[in-house]
Amino acid sequence: MATSNSRWNIRRAAIWATAFASGVLGEDLLVTTGFSNCEASSNIKVQKVDISYNNADKSVVFDVAGTSEKQQNVTATLSVTAYGQDVYTNSFNPCNETTYVQQLCPVPAGSFAAKGTQAIPAQYANAIPAIAFQIPDIAAQATLQLKSLDDGKDVGCVQSQVTNGKTASVPAVSYVAAGVAGAALLVGGAGAIGAAFSGGAGAAGGAGGAGTISPSFMEIFGVFQGFAMNGMMSAQLPQVYRSFSKNFAFSTGLFPWTQMQVSIDNFRQMTGGNLTNDSVEFLQKATLVYPDGSTSNANGSLFGRAVSDVVHLAIREIETSVNATGTDGETPSSTEASIRAAVSGIQGYVQQLTVPQANTFMTVLLIVAIVIGVIVVGILLVKVILETWALFGSFPESLSGFRKHYWGSIARAITTLILLLYSIWVLYCVFQFTHGDSWAAQTLAGVTLAIFTTILIFFSWKIWSIAHKLKKIEGDTTGLYDDKKVWVKYSLFYESYKKDYWWIFVPVIVYMFAKGCVLAATDGHGMVQTISLLVVEGLMLCLLIWSRPFERKSGNVINITIQVVRVLSVICILVFVEEFGIAQTTQTVAGVVLIAVQSALAGILAILIAWNAIVACCKQNPHRKRRKEMEKMQRDMDNLTPLDARNSLLLDRTRTNDSSITITYANAVSSDYKQPINQRDSSPDQYIGIAIEPTNKYTSLNASYSRPITPNTPMGGLNQSSENLVANAAPIGRQQPTLPNVGGGYGNYGYGQQNGYSGYRGPSGY
Repeated sequence: MATSNSRWNIRRAAIWATAFASGVLGEDLLVTTGFSNCEASSNIKVQKVDISYNNADKSVVFDVAGTSEKQQNVTATLSVTAYGQDVYTNSFNPCNETTYVQQLCPVPAGSFAAKGTQAIPAQYANAIPAIAFQIPDIAAQATLQLKSLDDGKDVGCVQSQVTNGKTASVPAVSYVAAGVAGAALLVGGAGAIGAAFSGGAGAAGGAGGAGTISPSFMEIFGVFQGFAMNGMMSAQLPQVYRSFSKNFAFSTGLFPWTQMQVSIDNFRQMTGGNLTNDSVEFLQKATLVYPDGSTSNANGSLFGRAVSDVVHLAIREIETSVNATGTDGETPSSTEASIRAAVSGIQGYVQQLTVPQANTFMTVLLIVAIVIGVIVVGILLVKVILETWALFGSFPESLSGFRKHYWGSIARAITTLILLLYSIWVLYCVFQFTHGDSWAAQTLAGVTLAIFTTILIFFSWKIWSIAHKLKKIEGDTTGLYDDKKVWVKYSLFYESYKKDYWWIFVPVIVYMFAKGCVLAATDGHGMVQTISLLVVEGLMLCLLIWSRPFERKSGNVINITIQVVRVLSVICILVFVEEFGIAQTTQTVAGVVLIAVQSALAGILAILIAWNAIVACCKQNPHRKRRKEMEKMQRDMDNLTPLDARNSLLLDRTRTNDSSITITYANAVSSDYKQPINQRDSSPDQYIGIAIEPTNKYTSLNASYSRPITPNTPMGGLNQSSENLVANAAPIGRQQPTLPNVGGGYGNYGYGQQNGYSGYRGPSGY
């Protein structure tokens, strides 16, 4: 007996291991997920169906329960369709020796249940195509029809979705996508968080490089939002693409958070909402039916639960019962989906995340409120740390700007967040207006949409006003980039663009508004929605190709490529429009191609982010670089005093390979005037009042003119009066300093002033 028990334990362990390897890993296993009775007036009502086929041992594990109005002999016909085509059909009699099931031979009156394992003959097992075990999110459906053996009439029918356990909806994909977006934020050193911690004067430096290095955080996040928004369209999307787009729901502010949904349901109920068919409790009981006939259950993974049933049944012999739910008193693990909800578009997308459609806006509102709270608390925490640091020591000068202007950093971070989510926000608000049932939620949607739109309109008007003023006064709009105060306040809108195309941010905002409105307003009308979105995406692509507005060539290439992929994605979605009547197999192929294209884009962007991590250490924002050079030149010119001994020789000069000398006239008033000369004149008068700059320190010309132009001690003669010092000094302003008269000439020689040596001016009176 001990030996028998030991062998049985080994057998159970082997079966468990096999089930885990073939089921959990999704290899060569087909499992039914959910079911429904397809005939309302049948004599036999099925209440539970769990059927799985293991290709490794060619066996079927089943668990069936139901009720029958009378005792009767039946024949069963099992048919399987995949992508709209029949791929498997088999009829069997439960009373035959090879397919004998005691409890169904005959079907008893009352309730019945049957569990067990049946071996499938090779001729039937080989009829199942091998590809059925490999394609993710296989669009297959199994139908079991029961006919009376006496008169051939239909007495029962049940339908169930079939899956192989492989799916394109993988949580790891969401984590990787979020990691890529986070890496873009860190590499760019900007976005809301980067700009916030740059603060004040430092914001121009920290945020200045955000948009010019592509792909930036906002570009990456916009790409992921585009993937999710494609999954929200009302066309007959293949199941495999719906699962793929589900991975990017986080970029639209949607998360499966059951407790939050319960709170929102309670809020809606108190403000006029109807929870009968639109609540989280309803979704947990319902089976979602999509336009292509595929089904989904928002209450966890049906495949995982089915595999657990397979493991449980595989270690048991065939069991039957009459007028009971099971031989061991267990509650059935899978019951009929008595609630079947037909969904599509935005509703189908959000409800697969256990988010009722009327809760969509409130869910995103709470998520965004949490993000804003984290930003504000984080910035204030850094402010407190800096103040504490200042009490006990000195902190780096680069942080002083943030310390003084932390409120501006908060405002900049929130404005960046609004710009990032504006398209999605418009979509959810319009969807709330058309599908919401709570007056409070609709009011909040209207107020927040008005606030966000007003903020963007205000900044757009302010930037346009400044640009118009600059163009009127200075003739161009370079002040938007060169003026530090303007740059710090408004650069997040145009920092990525060339100076001549600073205005591109306005059509970009219009594009985001139009995209959100089109998706929400045309929800439920697949053809109109797809064509309208194609027009919007096409116009944006034409604008980018015509203007090529980005400062860096790489920015133009990357953003045009992203927009091309968006246009191609909408063209692929045209294949899914039901009105065109395209075959389901063709639609599935188009869905796989669409996944491949979008995955390739995401992969390329991830590689570019890694490359930018190196480039960012070597390059600087070109706008900021030019502005810094101008500020340095201005400081060098503005901090001269009348008694300052510096002159043009002490300023920065550009050396060339020739041996010419660049001469700068110190008394120039309107602008710097430089004149190259190639040979010396014999007369010394030409050097009076000028500074000679040798461009090559190794040339022979350098020997005579490289000495300090202002000697430390007089070379001869007597000093002139202090009035002469002031009279000969350069005026304060943007003019270069003149050569001060310090005397020291060769008293008895009649040389003019040359290279710092004054000529004879006669005896000085004491």
